[in-house]
Amino acid sequence: MTEETPGFEEKPDVPSGATSDDAEPKAASSEEAAPAGDANESAGLVAQLDQVRTALGERTADLQRLQAEYQNYRRRVERDRAAVKEIAIANLLTELLPVLDDIGRAREHGELVGGFKSVAESLETVAAKMGLQQFGKEGEPFDPTIHEALMHSYAPDVTETTCVAILQPGYRIGERTIRPARVAVAEPQPGAQTVKAEGADEDPAAGDEKDNGPEEG
Repeated sequence: MTEETPGFEEKPDVPSGATSDDAEPKAASSEEAAPAGDANESAGLVAQLDQVRTALGERTADLQRLQAEYQNYRRRVERDRAAVKEIAIANLLTELLPVLDDIGRAREHGELVGGFKSVAESLETVAAKMGLQQFGKEGEPFDPTIHEALMHSYAPDVTETTCVAILQPGYRIGERTIRPARVAVAEPQPGAQTVKAEGADEDPAAGDEKDNGPEEG
Protein backbone atom coordinates (compact mmCIF):
# COMPACT_ATOMS: atom_id res chain seq x y z
CA MET A 1 0.00 0.00 0.00
CA THR A 2 1.03 3.50 -0.70
CA GLU A 3 1.35 5.63 2.28
CA GLU A 4 0.22 9.28 2.20
CA THR A 5 2.84 11.70 3.25
CA PRO A 6 1.51 13.72 6.12
CA GLY A 7 1.60 17.53 5.91
CA PHE A 8 1.07 17.79 2.09
CA GLU A 9 -2.23 18.63 0.25
CA GLU A 10 -3.00 18.30 -3.46
CA LYS A 11 -3.37 21.55 -5.38
CA PRO A 12 -4.85 22.18 -8.91
CA ASP A 13 -2.50 22.62 -11.79
CA VAL A 14 -1.66 26.26 -12.38
CA PRO A 15 0.01 27.53 -15.55
CA SER A 16 3.54 28.55 -15.21
CA GLY A 17 3.95 32.15 -14.20
CA ALA A 18 0.39 32.41 -12.82
CA THR A 19 -1.16 31.64 -9.51
CA SER A 20 -4.58 30.24 -8.73
CA ASP A 21 -5.73 33.66 -7.60
CA ASP A 22 -5.10 35.10 -11.11
CA ALA A 23 -7.46 32.62 -12.85
CA GLU A 24 -10.63 33.65 -11.00
CA PRO A 25 -10.68 37.39 -12.04
CA LYS A 26 -10.30 36.45 -15.73
CA ALA A 27 -13.36 34.26 -15.59
CA ALA A 28 -15.34 37.02 -13.94
CA SER A 29 -14.26 39.63 -16.50
CA SER A 30 -15.37 37.41 -19.40
CA GLU A 31 -18.80 37.05 -17.82
CA GLU A 32 -19.13 40.86 -17.46
CA ALA A 33 -18.06 41.56 -21.06
CA ALA A 34 -20.99 39.63 -22.55
CA PRO A 35 -23.81 41.92 -21.21
CA ALA A 36 -21.88 45.03 -22.22
CA GLY A 37 -21.62 43.77 -25.82
CA ASP A 38 -25.37 43.02 -25.96
CA ALA A 39 -26.17 46.55 -24.73
CA ASN A 40 -24.00 48.14 -27.41
CA GLU A 41 -25.62 46.01 -30.10
CA SER A 42 -29.13 46.96 -28.90
CA ALA A 43 -28.22 50.65 -28.90
CA GLY A 44 -26.98 50.34 -32.48
CA LEU A 45 -30.21 48.64 -33.57
CA VAL A 46 -32.31 51.37 -31.91
CA ALA A 47 -30.28 54.06 -33.69
CA GLN A 48 -30.76 52.30 -37.04
CA LEU A 49 -34.50 51.97 -36.37
CA ASP A 50 -34.75 55.71 -35.62
CA GLN A 51 -32.95 56.48 -38.87
CA VAL A 52 -35.33 54.24 -40.81
CA ARG A 53 -38.35 55.88 -39.19
CA THR A 54 -37.01 59.34 -39.98
CA ALA A 55 -36.39 58.38 -43.62
CA LEU A 56 -39.87 56.85 -43.86
CA GLY A 57 -41.46 60.01 -42.47
CA GLU A 58 -39.56 62.15 -44.98
CA ARG A 59 -40.59 59.93 -47.91
CA THR A 60 -44.21 59.94 -46.72
CA ALA A 61 -44.19 63.75 -46.51
CA ASP A 62 -42.70 63.94 -50.02
CA LEU A 63 -45.39 61.59 -51.34
CA GLN A 64 -48.18 63.62 -49.71
CA ARG A 65 -46.76 66.85 -51.13
CA LEU A 66 -46.53 65.36 -54.62
CA GLN A 67 -50.09 64.07 -54.35
CA ALA A 68 -51.37 67.50 -53.29
CA GLU A 69 -49.50 69.17 -56.16
CA TYR A 70 -50.96 66.67 -58.61
CA GLN A 71 -54.49 67.28 -57.33
CA ASN A 72 -54.02 71.05 -57.65
CA TYR A 73 -52.64 70.61 -61.17
CA ARG A 74 -55.57 68.39 -62.11
CA ARG A 75 -58.13 70.87 -60.80
CA ARG A 76 -56.38 73.72 -62.60
CA VAL A 77 -56.38 71.79 -65.89
CA GLU A 78 -60.07 70.95 -65.53
CA ARG A 79 -60.89 74.58 -64.72
CA ASP A 80 -58.90 75.82 -67.72
CA ARG A 81 -60.54 73.23 -69.97
CA ALA A 82 -64.01 74.33 -68.83
CA ALA A 83 -63.13 78.01 -69.36
CA VAL A 84 -61.84 77.32 -72.89
CA LYS A 85 -64.98 75.34 -73.69
CA GLU A 86 -67.22 78.14 -72.37
CA ILE A 87 -65.34 80.76 -74.41
CA ALA A 88 -65.60 78.65 -77.57
CA ILE A 89 -69.34 78.15 -77.09
CA ALA A 90 -69.85 81.85 -76.36
CA ASN A 91 -67.95 82.83 -79.53
CA LEU A 92 -70.01 80.41 -81.62
CA LEU A 93 -73.34 81.57 -80.20
CA THR A 94 -72.34 85.22 -80.57
CA GLU A 95 -71.91 84.63 -84.29
CA LEU A 96 -75.39 83.06 -84.40
CA LEU A 97 -77.17 85.99 -82.69
CA PRO A 98 -77.92 87.87 -85.96
CA VAL A 99 -79.51 84.69 -87.32
CA LEU A 100 -81.63 84.36 -84.17
CA ASP A 101 -82.63 88.02 -84.51
CA ASP A 102 -83.80 87.36 -88.10
CA ILE A 103 -85.80 84.38 -86.88
CA GLY A 104 -87.44 86.53 -84.20
CA ARG A 105 -88.38 89.25 -86.68
CA ALA A 106 -89.78 86.66 -89.10
CA ARG A 107 -91.89 85.22 -86.28
CA GLU A 108 -93.24 88.67 -85.38
CA HIS A 109 -94.29 89.30 -88.99
CA GLY A 110 -95.86 85.87 -89.44
CA GLU A 111 -93.24 84.75 -91.96
CA LEU A 112 -92.01 81.76 -89.95
CA VAL A 113 -93.84 79.03 -91.87
CA GLY A 114 -93.15 75.77 -93.66
CA GLY A 115 -89.71 74.24 -93.75
CA PHE A 116 -88.11 77.50 -92.62
CA LYS A 117 -90.08 77.29 -89.38
CA SER A 118 -88.83 73.76 -88.68
CA VAL A 119 -85.20 74.73 -89.34
CA ALA A 120 -85.51 77.86 -87.19
CA GLU A 121 -87.00 75.99 -84.27
CA SER A 122 -84.29 73.31 -84.50
CA LEU A 123 -81.61 76.00 -84.41
CA GLU A 124 -83.19 77.64 -81.36
CA THR A 125 -83.40 74.26 -79.61
CA VAL A 126 -79.72 73.53 -80.23
CA ALA A 127 -78.73 76.99 -78.98
CA ALA A 128 -80.79 76.47 -75.82
CA LYS A 129 -79.10 73.09 -75.20
CA MET A 130 -75.73 74.83 -75.42
CA GLY A 131 -76.83 77.12 -72.56
CA LEU A 132 -78.05 80.19 -74.47
CA GLN A 133 -80.79 82.07 -72.60
CA GLN A 134 -82.81 85.01 -73.90
CA PHE A 135 -83.84 87.82 -71.56
CA GLY A 136 -85.52 91.20 -71.69
CA LYS A 137 -89.23 91.90 -71.12
CA GLU A 138 -91.39 94.98 -71.34
CA GLY A 139 -92.27 96.50 -67.99
CA GLU A 140 -89.19 95.33 -66.09
CA PRO A 141 -87.01 97.92 -64.30
CA PHE A 142 -84.07 99.21 -66.30
CA ASP A 143 -80.77 97.64 -65.23
CA PRO A 144 -77.68 99.16 -66.88
CA THR A 145 -75.72 95.95 -66.30
CA ILE A 146 -77.98 93.91 -68.61
CA HIS A 147 -79.88 96.59 -70.59
CA GLU A 148 -78.72 99.07 -73.22
CA ALA A 149 -81.06 102.04 -73.61
CA LEU A 150 -81.43 103.12 -77.24
CA MET A 151 -84.54 105.33 -76.77
CA HIS A 152 -85.62 107.52 -73.89
CA SER A 153 -88.95 109.12 -72.98
CA TYR A 154 -91.12 110.21 -70.03
CA ALA A 155 -94.33 108.55 -68.92
CA PRO A 156 -96.83 109.51 -66.20
CA ASP A 157 -97.63 105.92 -65.26
CA VAL A 158 -94.14 104.78 -64.21
CA THR A 159 -92.49 105.33 -60.86
CA GLU A 160 -88.94 104.36 -61.93
CA THR A 161 -86.92 104.02 -65.10
CA THR A 162 -88.67 101.19 -66.91
CA CYS A 163 -88.16 99.21 -70.11
CA VAL A 164 -91.22 100.00 -72.20
CA ALA A 165 -90.11 98.29 -75.42
CA ILE A 166 -87.60 95.54 -76.27
CA LEU A 167 -85.87 96.53 -79.48
CA GLN A 168 -83.48 93.58 -79.42
CA PRO A 169 -83.49 90.76 -76.84
CA GLY A 170 -80.45 90.10 -74.72
CA TYR A 171 -78.66 86.78 -74.41
CA ARG A 172 -76.60 85.15 -71.67
CA ILE A 173 -74.81 81.86 -71.02
CA GLY A 174 -75.15 80.99 -67.36
CA GLU A 175 -74.22 84.15 -65.49
CA ARG A 176 -72.24 85.60 -68.42
CA THR A 177 -74.03 88.18 -70.57
CA ILE A 178 -72.92 87.94 -74.18
CA ARG A 179 -75.25 90.71 -75.39
CA PRO A 180 -77.32 93.19 -73.38
CA ALA A 181 -80.98 93.69 -74.17
CA ARG A 182 -81.45 96.84 -76.28
CA VAL A 183 -84.50 98.65 -75.02
CA ALA A 184 -86.53 101.83 -75.00
CA VAL A 185 -86.91 103.27 -71.53
CA ALA A 186 -89.35 105.67 -69.92
CA GLU A 187 -88.80 107.77 -66.80
CA PRO A 188 -91.40 109.36 -64.53
CA GLN A 189 -92.66 112.79 -65.61
CA PRO A 190 -90.49 115.56 -64.11
CA GLY A 191 -92.28 117.06 -61.09
CA ALA A 192 -94.95 114.37 -60.97
CA GLN A 193 -93.62 112.91 -57.76
CA THR A 194 -93.21 116.38 -56.24
CA VAL A 195 -96.85 117.29 -56.97
CA LYS A 196 -98.02 113.98 -55.58
CA ALA A 197 -95.96 114.47 -52.43
CA GLU A 198 -97.32 117.98 -51.90
CA GLY A 199 -100.88 116.70 -52.27
CA ALA A 200 -100.21 114.00 -49.71
CA ASP A 201 -98.85 116.58 -47.22
CA GLU A 202 -102.07 118.66 -47.22
CA ASP A 203 -104.24 118.42 -44.09
CA PRO A 204 -107.55 116.66 -44.96
CA ALA A 205 -109.30 118.50 -42.10
CA ALA A 206 -108.34 121.84 -43.59
CA GLY A 207 -109.84 120.83 -46.91
CA ASP A 208 -113.10 119.88 -45.23
CA GLU A 209 -113.32 123.29 -43.58
CA LYS A 210 -112.89 125.00 -46.95
CA ASP A 211 -115.62 122.89 -48.49
CA ASN A 212 -118.09 123.40 -45.65
CA GLY A 213 -117.43 127.11 -45.26
CA PRO A 214 -117.35 129.00 -41.99
CA GLU A 215 -119.55 127.77 -39.20
CA GLU A 216 -122.61 129.90 -38.31
CA GLY A 217 -122.61 131.67 -34.98
